[in-house]
Amino acid sequence: MAVSCVAFLALSLSLPLLLLVAWKRWRWGRAARHVIVVVLGDVGRSPRMQYHALSLAKCGFSVTILGFSNSKPRDELLQSDRIRIVSLTEIRRFAVGPHILQYGVKVVFQAVHLLWKLLCREPAAYIFLQNPPGLPAIAVCWFAGCLCGSKLVIDWHNYGYSIMGLVHGPSHPIVLLAKWYEKLFGRLSHLNLCVTNAMREDLVENWGIKAMTVYDKPASFFKETPLNLQHQLFMKLSRTYSAFRARSEPSDLVMERSAFTERDSQSGMVTHLCRRPALLVSSTSWTEDEDFSILLEALEKFEQLIVDGESLPSLVCAITGKGPLKEYYSRLICQKHFQHIQVCTPWLEAEDYPLLLGSADLGVCLHRSSSGLDLPMKVVDMFGCCLPVCAVNFQCLHELVKHEENGLVFEDSEELAAQLQMLFSKFPDPTGKLNQFRKNLQESEQLRWDESWKQTVFPLIMDT
Repeated sequence: MAVSCVAFLALSLSLPLLLLVAWKRWRWGRAARHVIVVVLGDVGRSPRMQYHALSLAKCGFSVTILGFSNSKPRDELLQSDRIRIVSLTEIRRFAVGPHILQYGVKVVFQAVHLLWKLLCREPAAYIFLQNPPGLPAIAVCWFAGCLCGSKLVIDWHNYGYSIMGLVHGPSHPIVLLAKWYEKLFGRLSHLNLCVTNAMREDLVENWGIKAMTVYDKPASFFKETPLNLQHQLFMKLSRTYSAFRARSEPSDLVMERSAFTERDSQSGMVTHLCRRPALLVSSTSWTEDEDFSILLEALEKFEQLIVDGESLPSLVCAITGKGPLKEYYSRLICQKHFQHIQVCTPWLEAEDYPLLLGSADLGVCLHRSSSGLDLPMKVVDMFGCCLPVCAVNFQCLHELVKHEENGLVFEDSEELAAQLQMLFSKFPDPTGKLNQFRKNLQESEQLRWDESWKQTVFPLIMDT
């Protein structure tokens, strides 16, 4: 009797422990195949983090994305049964009190809100964090990882303090605090990725952080757009933007015409117009690290060359994107009185953006890295579409743009205007320099994101 009582007591005491161990094993078994991707910004405008999520899902992970829902992400994310997007609440600065107080309230709210969202999720093996913005996300994700047993992976796109320095100045107390914060908490991550070799070297030398360079690569949907899809896109855009509308109506009623193409509605055949304008595209977040006055001044010089009798095509310049300085530059554009150039600033649906790049004749990039250490992803996308690029020069641009091979590098509006004149001098003659750059891009083997991710990131997270 005594033996049976002892056995019953031992079983009673051990059963909860066994159940707890079984429950923990079940929870962490689930966690091993779950990843949380954190973007303290707009998910729809964070393509690299969207690509991370898609690649993780394709490798069998379930993925939860935490971020702001200001614009629509790619359809692949929305349709994946392995990816769930959880919206974070975005708080704007209050209109009362000193700016430092407004900023402090915003940071505290974001920290508490993000921590709550992280702890409410099922356990994750990894937390993937985009930096910038890293304040307060790095510390919050690290703390949540400590509580839940998750490993923190920071993907360094740039330095947050350097972007803040464009607005406040490099010696502002907030900027210095942000730099100290990034350096301190950045060292607590388990794995660090970065976008250039220059940034990798800087992280090691000045921050004591070892990182792996993972270059941005174009996704598979960035490619040259077939002519029939070009026409559909131009007709769609022409309903909103006059720059894409036909300059004259076709004499034959069976023909449907845009500014660049026409389609025979009976045969369905699409052709380029004989004297079509050239299509120049640029994309931007309309922030301080991109000076679009350079492009506008270059366009003025290009216009003057046409007026002076140079054999150059008219231009349609489409600048896509949203951001704080869009209204400022829109006013500048309205003050220009171009006769041979039309400038429009469309906001495109996610699916239309690669189609526009694949339909364009030339891309222009005005991104100057605030740190000098990151590369413009817009150029990566343009190269994926075999679109030649003119890009403003900065410290590590050579890691992406090879001058005179896949595009041209310029320093100011004078140099850009001269490049536009040279590239469009024989337009659309296939023997021109513009088409030679396009052929170079077509002939080069461009590794796509999925292939590159499996070769670089996947082995790293499996070993971490």
